[in-house]
Amino acid sequence: MPDFLDSQHTEVLRTVERLADELAALATRVDAEDLGPATRQASKAAGVFGMTQPAAFGGTEAGALALTIVRDTLGSRNVGHLPGILGPSPGVLANVGDPVRTQFLLPYLAGELRSGFGFTEPADAPRHTWAVHDGDDLVINGQKSYVTGGTDAAFINALVEISGTGPAMVLIETDRPGVTLTKRFGTLDGSHHAAFTFSDVRVPATHVIGEAGRGLGRALSQINATRLSIAADCVGQSRFAIDLVEQSLAERSARRSDGDTPARTGTDVERVNLGDMRIAAYAARSALYRTARLVDSGENAVNEVMAAKSLATETLSRVCDDAIQLVGGTALVDGHPLAGILRRARAMRLAEGPTEVLAANVARGRLDLGLGRI
Repeated sequence: MPDFLDSQHTEVLRTVERLADELAALATRVDAEDLGPATRQASKAAGVFGMTQPAAFGGTEAGALALTIVRDTLGSRNVGHLPGILGPSPGVLANVGDPVRTQFLLPYLAGELRSGFGFTEPADAPRHTWAVHDGDDLVINGQKSYVTGGTDAAFINALVEISGTGPAMVLIETDRPGVTLTKRFGTLDGSHHAAFTFSDVRVPATHVIGEAGRGLGRALSQINATRLSIAADCVGQSRFAIDLVEQSLAERSARRSDGDTPARTGTDVERVNLGDMRIAAYAARSALYRTARLVDSGENAVNEVMAAKSLATETLSRVCDDAIQLVGGTALVDGHPLAGILRRARAMRLAEGPTEVLAANVARGRLDLGLGRI
């Protein structure tokens, strides 16, 4: 838990607390179109922006625990969803060589290019996206249905089955002949995604990211990191929702007070509900911080990350729903923070693996693979 941080991580906590308070104030006085640049500037000044970026590119390459502290704290002020706080991380492009490093990774880390992540095919796809070798090229066919960040991406890092080799992550520029953006769509949480088809798309074989045949593991490592970041954000937002409920109950108590005799804060039912919310949030936060420490120690924590993500997203969904019930109808009005959290919470229960799929995978990890400690 955060109660047992060393001096280095305590300093991270203090820094991001100051930044989170600054961003909360910014969000109230800066127009929407100017908010991204303003948050990015504030984050860079605080030294937080580069924490997701490699030291070789000017970042500080923070570990899982440090980034958990950052996202948890930002969520606790309800500012973690603001654009531009953390810089782009290499993701599946980590440790790539040239020409991909020079042509794509460096401009991407500098914010000059945007990327998408193509992992999922539509349910009716006849087969996974595939490729065959043709001289020095790969010829790619298939579909990707839910490309995160794909609406304005210059390239997609896509999981492709290479004939005779196996799964590989392949970088595909979106302006190559045969690449078609078939659909743009938004989701409940305000995110934007895209669907693509690939018809005889030629890319150089040098666009294979990492070792061909091991692309699934590379893709899953990116998903694992994203799951942990979702968990941290959800834990922070749970804290925010609970604090908001307590503030609401205190305000009601103040309105009911009779001169020198303060009214009791909360009815018995409200107190039980608040206690249940705090217990659930404590459990999710404890699991999150333990998991972050396991990741930093180099342990195989795949099952623990799935468990932390499931606990955090389900807890936030429940906490937010209960918070709205306690605060009342004003929490359903557009612009109220709980209304925004409710939309994001519902989306995050599905993002990077629905809860029930993650539960099945945890069981598989134990029963079939003998992995994990849970």
